[in-house]
Amino acid sequence: MARYAAGTVDCPGSPKSVRIVVVGDKGTGKSSLIVAAATDSFPPNVPPVLPDYKLPVEFFPDGIPVTIVDTSSRPEDRDMVAEELKHADAVVLTYACDRPETLERLSEYWLPELRRLEVKIPIIVAGCRLDFRDDNNQVSLEQVMSPIMQQFREIETCIECSALKQLQAQEVFYYAQKTVLHPTGPLFDQDSQALKPRCVRALKRIFILCDHDRDGALSEAELNDFQVKCFHAPLQPSEIEGVKRVVQEKLPEGVNERGLTVTGFLFLHALFIEKGRLETTWTVLRKFGYNNDIRLAEELLPSTIFKGAPDQSFELTNAAIEFLKGMYMLFDDDQDNNLRPQEIEDLFSTAPESPWKEAPYEDAAEKTALGGLSFDAFLSMWSLMTLLEPARSVENLIYIGFPGDPSTAIRVTRRRRLDRKKQQCERKVFQCFVFGPNNAGKSSLLNCFLGRSYADNQESTTDERYAVNMVDESGGAKKTLIMREIPEDGVQGLFSSKESLAACDIAVFVYDSSDESSWKRATQLLVEVATYGEATGYEVPCLMVSAKDDLDSSPISIQESTRMTQDMGIEPPVSISSKLGDFNNLFRKILTTAQHPHLSIPETEAGKSRKHYNRLINRSLMAVSIGAAAVVVGLAAYRVYATRKSSSA
Repeated sequence: MARYAAGTVDCPGSPKSVRIVVVGDKGTGKSSLIVAAATDSFPPNVPPVLPDYKLPVEFFPDGIPVTIVDTSSRPEDRDMVAEELKHADAVVLTYACDRPETLERLSEYWLPELRRLEVKIPIIVAGCRLDFRDDNNQVSLEQVMSPIMQQFREIETCIECSALKQLQAQEVFYYAQKTVLHPTGPLFDQDSQALKPRCVRALKRIFILCDHDRDGALSEAELNDFQVKCFHAPLQPSEIEGVKRVVQEKLPEGVNERGLTVTGFLFLHALFIEKGRLETTWTVLRKFGYNNDIRLAEELLPSTIFKGAPDQSFELTNAAIEFLKGMYMLFDDDQDNNLRPQEIEDLFSTAPESPWKEAPYEDAAEKTALGGLSFDAFLSMWSLMTLLEPARSVENLIYIGFPGDPSTAIRVTRRRRLDRKKQQCERKVFQCFVFGPNNAGKSSLLNCFLGRSYADNQESTTDERYAVNMVDESGGAKKTLIMREIPEDGVQGLFSSKESLAACDIAVFVYDSSDESSWKRATQLLVEVATYGEATGYEVPCLMVSAKDDLDSSPISIQESTRMTQDMGIEPPVSISSKLGDFNNLFRKILTTAQHPHLSIPETEAGKSRKHYNRLINRSLMAVSIGAAAVVVGLAAYRVYATRKSSSA
């Protein structure tokens, strides 16, 4: 398998050019090496630093434009060298074979310096001036470089060369280019001598995509289709048998009666890499849209589908939901509406990593008694990821097998400002910002929203977090509600952006009903949010939540909260008790309020004054307009009268 087809430049994810920066001590032959490689001749005289050399596209078989950048060795030019390294794709680090002190300088200065500069690109060490080395002191390159390469694993390869004798000068830059186009690091772990996890996951996805009949093995026909797609040439029957024989001899489970198994497929790629044929595996990865980080190339995820105004959001389309429903049923082996953690891992085994293992997704959805996800919770997690990171959501949909065009997986909602104007919204996913002072009960509210009992979840948090779940509507339909807990000390940070409230469908303000200071602080937060909404044009419906209803309420907070909500034009506080599990239909009320974006918008005194002022101005303008119109009409009538009078005279 895998006759290598050079020229993957047109594949998504392939580097479109390579920039190689040459560094090293003075007198190690940097400039001579560059000229010898580019012109196939030895230069008798070269300037201290050469201008950039652009090699012809056809210079190397991959057809990628290569630019070689020479650098100064003077200490005063170190900043310039550091700047060049920022834009490099690979580094050629030189030493002189006839000057041992320059070899020592690699580990004493240059390699530590590259680490200090955080140069995270391939490094090729080139031993120049090979023709000047003392023949009586012959030491193999492996003996010389092995200790250095053990200490500095970032070195990709080492090569000795002579510009004078045209010995391997071009090969230096061929290997440098090759390490950019076909790097070892993302694919193979040198210590464990095994494919890296992300490479395994990508190859597994490719195997599944090529296993058209989904029988867990690549038949001869499927192998040929794969071969033609990647290398533009079919395999002969004898070649297919040869591939199977090689795999079966080394790994019996790599082949079965139906063909090459995924284990055998992975074994073959590990074998290619061990034999130095990295271009084979990279050609396969490129053909299926992977870049050097073994993620889908940006070209496959056009940014245009993720563009929207700040007060628009992204939701899954019906096509994506139907696909996810099918995937859930496929991976829920026992069909118990409980996708266990291992089954979730299996689902994402073809993605670079499982996206829900870290904040804000970890513990953001309701878990079953067995620690898994029901279908509603599973879909809720996808809705959360689509709202927060639409590009990542679509990317992971593709990884797990979404067959359609990426643009058909998500839709952008109507602007919230337009929703308020039309007094209705068509959203299926709503985001609620939860404000309140510390210890007011925000964390308990989110925990109970996820079906967790009060006794099991008494720990509060001062960190921002999300909770997502489905909420039943009165008609039996379901909508997704995302609750975002805003820590008290995070409010000012939230307001650092003008669009901070643009993504909010409703704001909830939680206070401890037994603590007067808690109510006062919640009221301050309500006024701050309302004021900021009025100032930025992103006003949001608001609800007050009187938590800890199982405790004796503060008389002042009861009286004042009712008066204050009436004055601001919003609903009276909703009383709840997380401890007693009494939520007074709060989550449905939040959803209902969010679905009527023109109601429950609080008005501050400044906002009322501004509206009153605007009404007066509008009335004045109207009066002026009417007066002006009357003057115009009167003047026209007078002119008609004057004309008639003149005619009669």
